[in-house]
Amino acid sequence: MKTNFSRRDWFKSALTLTGGMAFSSSLTNQLMAAPMSEAEEAFFLSKISANQKVRLNSNENPYGPSEKAKKAVMESLTQGNRYAFNELEELKKIIAAKEGVDANYILMGAGSGELLCQTGIAYGLQGGRVLSAYPTFPLLMNYAQSMKAAWDKVDLNDKLEHNYDALTSAIKSDTKLVFSCNPNNPTGTVVNDSVVKSFCEEVSKRTLVYADEAYLEFLEPGQQKSMVGLVQNNPNIVVSKTFSKIYGLAGLRIGYVVGHPDTLKKIGQYGDTISPSQTAIAAAKASLGDEDFMKLTREKNAIARKVLTDYLDQKKIFYGNSKTNVVLFPAPKDGKKILSQLDEKGFLIRVWDYQQKEWCRVSIGTQDEMKAFVKVFDEVVA
Repeated sequence: MKTNFSRRDWFKSALTLTGGMAFSSSLTNQLMAAPMSEAEEAFFLSKISANQKVRLNSNENPYGPSEKAKKAVMESLTQGNRYAFNELEELKKIIAAKEGVDANYILMGAGSGELLCQTGIAYGLQGGRVLSAYPTFPLLMNYAQSMKAAWDKVDLNDKLEHNYDALTSAIKSDTKLVFSCNPNNPTGTVVNDSVVKSFCEEVSKRTLVYADEAYLEFLEPGQQKSMVGLVQNNPNIVVSKTFSKIYGLAGLRIGYVVGHPDTLKKIGQYGDTISPSQTAIAAAKASLGDEDFMKLTREKNAIARKVLTDYLDQKKIFYGNSKTNVVLFPAPKDGKKILSQLDEKGFLIRVWDYQQKEWCRVSIGTQDEMKAFVKVFDEVVA
């Protein structure tokens, strides 16, 4: 018998998820959009850090928004009293042209995070299972779990990359969705696009594949191989993108999903009819195609990242071969002490639990911030 789980039922579940645990670790997990480690539960929840800290904990772009985006935001304020129906439709058409699809293949949201949540709800309500590599960006799976689904996890390989063969083998008869993140967060590692494409094509014959490409633009233009080309004739593949990372619009909240209209209708029913604001839409429109700003970010990020990886190489600390703005490596000492002592010295990072060990996840700031960080980090872990 088919279960008719309505928007009202979903809303009640959402209230249970949020209202029932106002200051719990579970809610903080959702707000931080990453699994909270035991070290963070012991440290973070008992202390709210000052805004003046060097934020190497959220994978933000320290160079954005671009000047073009800032100008567009200022100009858009005159329309702040108007719902952005027309502006959103215009942006959808621009994005659709960029991605090579019709506009009805685009679903907009307040960052790709909102769309991940909606997808988790839409497919979690079916029960069954969702599958992903681990560690990876967990927001979709968290929301699926909060509905009815179980979350199956497959460890990364010994290079901290997605193991797509193991993921394929882990699919079960009731797997409703498989999540792929390439480049991956929190490791920054990249798997060859031919491997990812083959995986998407084969797995989509069995279930939905959700390809998260939030960090794709950190790769050089010739290496940015999106899975969007698979979407046109395949309702079982969706691709999400965001303006939060390379474009530096994390605080403005705008992103999108590319997928078959029928699939997007299923996902979109759990979202607002017009989520992005006038300012976010204006900034996104101005940012698209700003190759100079993206090039600047890539170059500066690579220089700053090398400060950290050179330090890790010097100390013979293993790390994932990141191509983006985040690096993951084993914590050299107790995670809570690292978090606490770094906080005292003005730096924020993340600590993840994986394979019965603690791992430091460090976002890449400016070159000066990374030089200061490795000096302080070396003192903390000495």
